[in-house]
Amino acid sequence: MDSTTASDRDTWWVACLCAAWCGVCREWLPLFTGQARAHPHMQFAWVDVEDEDEAMGDVDIETFPTLLVARGDEVLFLGPIPPSATQFTRMLATLHAQPRPAPGLPEDAGALLQRLRREVFPRTLV
Repeated sequence: MDSTTASDRDTWWVACLCAAWCGVCREWLPLFTGQARAHPHMQFAWVDVEDEDEAMGDVDIETFPTLLVARGDEVLFLGPIPPSATQFTRMLATLHAQPRPAPGLPEDAGALLQRLRREVFPRTLV
């Protein structure tokens, strides 16, 4: 029997994978926080990849900021995004209207989502 509730399947997860030393990430934080306020129906987390190395597992983030966007257990997007509020808003709207995974998702994206949901989201919501 599946213990996942309908609410869990409908929950949107948005994680910014960043690093404290990254100037672009520091500049992006207010935009990300603004998006979290604008989308209260979604769960947002700011994840410092160095502080959360166990949750990150073997996933190597090469470009900051990188976003993970998921609906329920399905990762829809995992990749870098230009630090632009307009592009971020457009991406979330597109994914919400047509929740389909982006092509070329890393095969470990689902496992990363599960680790972040278990270890990071409960304590780092924006």
